[in-house]
Amino acid sequence: MSLKIGVLMGGVSDEKLVSISTGNEVLKALVKLGYLTKKILINENYKNYIKEFKDCDLIFNALHGGEGEDGKIQQWMDNNSIKYTGSGPKSSELCMNKARSKEFAELMSIRTPKWQLIKNIKERIEPQFPVVIKPNKQGSTFGLTIVKNELQLPAAIKEAFKFGDEIIVEEYIPGREVTIPILGDEVYPIIEIVPSNELYDFQCKYTPGMTEYICPAKLENKLVLLINKQTELLFGEFGCNVYARVDYIIGEDGHPYFLEVNTLPGLTKTSLMPKSLGSIGINFESLIAKIVDLSI
Repeated sequence: MSLKIGVLMGGVSDEKLVSISTGNEVLKALVKLGYLTKKILINENYKNYIKEFKDCDLIFNALHGGEGEDGKIQQWMDNNSIKYTGSGPKSSELCMNKARSKEFAELMSIRTPKWQLIKNIKERIEPQFPVVIKPNKQGSTFGLTIVKNELQLPAAIKEAFKFGDEIIVEEYIPGREVTIPILGDEVYPIIEIVPSNELYDFQCKYTPGMTEYICPAKLENKLVLLINKQTELLFGEFGCNVYARVDYIIGEDGHPYFLEVNTLPGLTKTSLMPKSLGSIGINFESLIAKIVDLSI
């Protein structure tokens, strides 16, 4: 294959190390698939690497969080006629903004936990405890805390504001956490996430053995069909492209509650999207090949 693919990884976000893990796995898969490859590891302004970008026929975007996922680099690549994998600038920006994506979901009659957007550390909060405090534009559960009472609130707010200038105070819904990938126009098996900690935090995400993954999740067929339908709707209406992963909580009332759309989900061999596709016999290299084909 004469196509040359640059794998973009690293960056300056808090998720830099996660991005490098994804990028290295993607790079290995592309080599196995026979593509010409170029590793583009950035640790400063991505605009300084334009020669490396232009040297490739396609950029495989393996960045996570920050300007790699919020639409800024996608807009810059569009402006410079650089082809890349994943969603475009508008959908990337929308999905990175949890409050805004939740507003859209509500307009689409999709349930989502109640929330309050906070832009000032001194802003008055009137939560019904327990609540989840998290940055409005962040991934990998950075700055996320479950707050059970008034005493825990100030520290949680302070922690969340370390990762951005807006935070969300979200209703805590006890239940089962599930996630579902979508690739092209097809949804794949739902994964139930059962963490050792109360929360599916950074430690549980990236420490082997800290989380049990059940795939396919043991759900009633009616619920599976509903989650599939909502995921397809969110993906389409949010203007997403190629692939994404959508997170939900299934409440004790049996209803799924939308949490967020991740437009650049992790792509290591132990990440959630490869787990889902692997459960029906689609291996990692086939997943990467499909992302490349859809992007082209």
